[in-house]
Amino acid sequence: MRLFEITGSHVEEHDALAPLALPGACRNGYLWLSLTREEFRAELATVQAILQSLSGATLVDLHVSDLLNDQLPSHYDYTSLYDVLVFRRLSASSVAATAATNGSDPPQTLRTGPPVLRRVDTRPVGFAVFDRVLLSVHPEDGAARDVYAQKLLAAAASTRNGAAAPALDIRAVSARVPTGPPDLMLRVVNQIVDGYLDLRRELTRQLDHWQAELIDPRSRFTNWSALMEARHALHHLDEICEDQRAAVQDWIDAVETLPSPETPADARERELTLVRSRDVLEHIERVVHHVRRLEQNAETAVQMHFSVQSHRTNDIMRVLTVLTAIFLPLNLIAGIFGMNFEFIPLVHKADGFWIAMGSMGVTAVALILVFWRKRYLARTTR
Repeated sequence: MRLFEITGSHVEEHDALAPLALPGACRNGYLWLSLTREEFRAELATVQAILQSLSGATLVDLHVSDLLNDQLPSHYDYTSLYDVLVFRRLSASSVAATAATNGSDPPQTLRTGPPVLRRVDTRPVGFAVFDRVLLSVHPEDGAARDVYAQKLLAAAASTRNGAAAPALDIRAVSARVPTGPPDLMLRVVNQIVDGYLDLRRELTRQLDHWQAELIDPRSRFTNWSALMEARHALHHLDEICEDQRAAVQDWIDAVETLPSPETPADARERELTLVRSRDVLEHIERVVHHVRRLEQNAETAVQMHFSVQSHRTNDIMRVLTVLTAIFLPLNLIAGIFGMNFEFIPLVHKADGFWIAMGSMGVTAVALILVFWRKRYLARTTR
C-alpha cells in the first residue's frame, strides 16, 4: 500500500488510510491511493469513506468487483462522478510465487519456452478516477506503481530544489508533477505501455535468432514447440493490445464529450489530458503494429524454412536422378555381357574385358559432361 497526497508540486507519502478519511484531510490537493487487491479487499470500507469525504461519491458494487477481478480484460467504464479504466500490464517473474505464498490471487500458469515468452503473461491494473482521488488497484507485486512512485517523488524533489523550470510546451510536462488524477493515471498507464515497448525488442531478437536457424539450409531446426508457443504468445499479445487501444480510445471519447471548461486553466488542463491520452494511444498502436509485423515475420520464416527444405530435397533428388542416368547405360552393357550365350562378341578375346570397360568409362564421362553442361550437377547458389 502506497498513499500519496499531491498539492501543486508538493508530494507527501502517508503510511495509513485512516487519517485520510477524517474531515479536512487533503484540502487543497488530491490523493493517489495505490493498493493491492488484497489490501483493497481488506480496506474497502475505509477507501469508500475517503472517496465519500473528498469526492461525494463511492464506488458502485459492480466496479468494486471489477477492480478485484484478476482475469478482467482491459476496458473502460464510467459514471457521472468517476471513471474506471482497467489496463493489463506485464507480469513480473515473482507474481506466481508471491500469490502462492500469500494465499491470495491464484497463480497463473506461466508460458513455456524461452524466458521472453513468459513475460507475455499479464495481470490487470484497475484505476478509478475521481475529481480529487485516483484509486489504483494493482497485483500483489505492484511493480508499475513502485516504478512511477519513484519518478513522482524524484519530480517533486527536483521541483522543490528549483531544478524544474515551468513547462513552456506540452513535451516538457512529463518531467513535472501530475496536475490531477487523470494526468496521474495516464502517466502510470504510459509506464505500463513502455513495458510492452521494451518487450517487443526482446521478442524481435528471439524471432531473429529463430529465423536465422530456419533459413540456414545446414541447420536442423527442432525447436518447433517453442516457435509455436511464440506464435501463440504474439497472437495473445495482439489481443491484449487491441483491448488496451479500445479502452484508451473510449477514455478519449469520454473526455472529448465533457462540457467545455469554464476557466482557461481548466481548458489548459483538459488539453494536456487529451494530448497525453493520444500519446498513450499512439504508443499502444506502435506495439500493435510491431506485434503484427512479428507475427508475419514468424509465419514467413516458417514458410521460407519449408521452401528451403523443399528446394534442398529437389537438389538431392536431381543429383540422384543424374547418377541413376549415368549408371543406367553401364548396367545395360554389364547386363548384355552377362547373358548366358555361347557366342557373344568380345567374350572370347583376350582384350575384350578392357574394351568393355573402356566403352563403359567413355559412356559415363560423356554423360557426366552432358549433364554438367546442362547444369544438372551444378551447385545451387544459396
